[in-house]
Amino acid sequence: VQLQASGGGLVQVGGSLRLSCSASETIFGGNVISWYRDAPGKQRVLVAGIAKDGGDAWYHPSVKSRFTISRDNAKNTAYLEMNNLQSEDTAVYLCNVGGPLQWWGQGTLVTVSS
Repeated sequence: VQLQASGGGLVQVGGSLRLSCSASETIFGGNVISWYRDAPGKQRVLVAGIAKDGGDAWYHPSVKSRFTISRDNAKNTAYLEMNNLQSEDTAVYLCNVGGPLQWWGQGTLVTVSS
């Protein structure tokens, strides 16, 4: 099973980034995809999730109007479009397939500077 997150980096407040999560075909298509984040000194937070067919998505209230999760099942890839980034969005973002007890990617660091 391969699961890889990418797209993190350093961005200024108000900027945008798009994260990608690529997974092997054997696990991607039939599972919910979620993005979590780990911020220093804080508990892991579920940022966004998307249903198997992409027909439903859910968001943490703090990002709902700024982040958009999507998926391309043909490419076995999910995305997290992040706009109007704020300093509190600084974290390691992790991709999860199939729920917390299933598959995790290695994480990608997002740093928002003021």
